[in-house]
Amino acid sequence: MAQNTLPTHRIARRDFLHGRWADDALQPPGGTFEVASILVQVRPERLDQAAAAIEALAGAQIYTRDVRGKLVVVVEASGSDRIGTTLNTISLLPGVLTAALVFHATGDA
Repeated sequence: MAQNTLPTHRIARRDFLHGRWADDALQPPGGTFEVASILVQVRPERLDQAAAAIEALAGAQIYTRDVRGKLVVVVEASGSDRIGTTLNTISLLPGVLTAALVFHATGDA
């Protein structure tokens, strides 16, 4: 009888979509992960700079944006402390008027 030779750990959705198959030390197999959506209002004249700074944050991705300065940011992390840290970092960026957590979920990796 043949044994299953497939890996037993799961790959995070973001890693799969971006072609990163290596193990992530920040998100060990069997741990928990967190995903959150943050609604960000930025001064329109600072939108490009704020968007670039947000995209540079670990686990942050801009889902959508409009020219009036509104951004929907999705954050994936291995713990709620990292979600909170990212939210605080975004709220302190130059030109950011508000950053509000609008969705938060936890799951097993």
